[in-house]
Amino acid sequence: MLKTDHMQGQVDKTKGKPNAKPGEIRVRIAPSPTGDPHVGTAYIALFNYVFAKKNGGKFILRIEDTDRNRYRASSQLAIMDALRWVGLDWDEGPDKGGEFGPYLQSERNELYRDEVNKLILAGEAYRCFCSSERLQKVREEQRKRKENPKYDGHCRKMAKEESEEKAKKGEAFTVRLAVPKEGTIVFKDKLRGDVEISFGQLDDQVLLKSDGFPTYHLANVVDDHHMNISHVIRAEEWISSTPKHVLLYKAFGWQEPEWIHMPLLRNKDKSKISKRKNPVSVMYYKDIGVLPEALINFLGNLGWSYGDDKELFTLSDMIENFDWSKVSLGGPVFDQDKLRWFNEQYIHGLSLDELESALSDWRMSSSKWKKILPLMQKRIKTLNDFVEGASWFFVGDIPIESIQD
Repeated sequence: MLKTDHMQGQVDKTKGKPNAKPGEIRVRIAPSPTGDPHVGTAYIALFNYVFAKKNGGKFILRIEDTDRNRYRASSQLAIMDALRWVGLDWDEGPDKGGEFGPYLQSERNELYRDEVNKLILAGEAYRCFCSSERLQKVREEQRKRKENPKYDGHCRKMAKEESEEKAKKGEAFTVRLAVPKEGTIVFKDKLRGDVEISFGQLDDQVLLKSDGFPTYHLANVVDDHHMNISHVIRAEEWISSTPKHVLLYKAFGWQEPEWIHMPLLRNKDKSKISKRKNPVSVMYYKDIGVLPEALINFLGNLGWSYGDDKELFTLSDMIENFDWSKVSLGGPVFDQDKLRWFNEQYIHGLSLDELESALSDWRMSSSKWKKILPLMQKRIKTLNDFVEGASWFFVGDIPIESIQD
């Protein structure tokens, strides 16, 4: 069972959120436990981790488990195992606690409801009682008119007294953000400069669902604020959501963090990496015998340059030499042949004792393998190659014991 440290990690809402040290770098990775741990999660976690360690800051793991229909407890454990396997351990998280917890979003619902009620009272958000049937009809009519489908603001016009009365009667509702009708919003991305988006492109987004759970957007902003996250480092696919988050920060009257959107990992054809064209599970690469040091080195080269054409470096090397100016916005290609090359270099650099240990950690434990290692080391690119390459020792009458030292 996961340790959640309710007493240590619980936010005391009567006294406000805990305070981080002035100027402290606090970053987070916030995966959703709905499937296998994704290499994209490890990639973004790496840059969060390195930036935090470079600046003496904190790296936080927060589990965004509010989608209860897709939530898988096994996925949560697998994500944590995968991050630890590649060497990206966290300072605060579900299993460690910390003064800014809880670190499972499903345990923070009271906080979300409290905060969204503040927005309603301030007129920054409103209850929406529209049925799913009405919303679907509105969207269909908008599509027929070749308009961008979005909420038509029907309940936004409702008087507060009527809204309160409906809520008291137990009518189901969601809560939506009251997005300004005109103007633009500008936010600064550290890698891209100013990004400007018209309010006309934004919907009155749902903040609280009818089941009482927050949407990603509300929980994300509330948690980042209450956990004192200083920098939000995430994939560029979230750029389109950032204006919504900036609006929420403004509605709450909170200072927004610094935004840093990393380039997306790509397939060789430059399409977004997906399991249809590439294995994307971290555990797949562990299972085929990729060393964790090789995988993290490979990911470090995607979108970032060490300098001096150096490709092979340790996690400590990356921390020491890290700078955002070395990040390239061109789509980094997740090339499995290149990953195998990295792994080959790491395997060839191991001592025989280290190779034996790697094989034992991977899936073998017999001391008999040690006699084969000197013959196989320069012939393999992944640990999985060892099984196929060494198979001839077991198909004839040549016992391993007969191999001469």
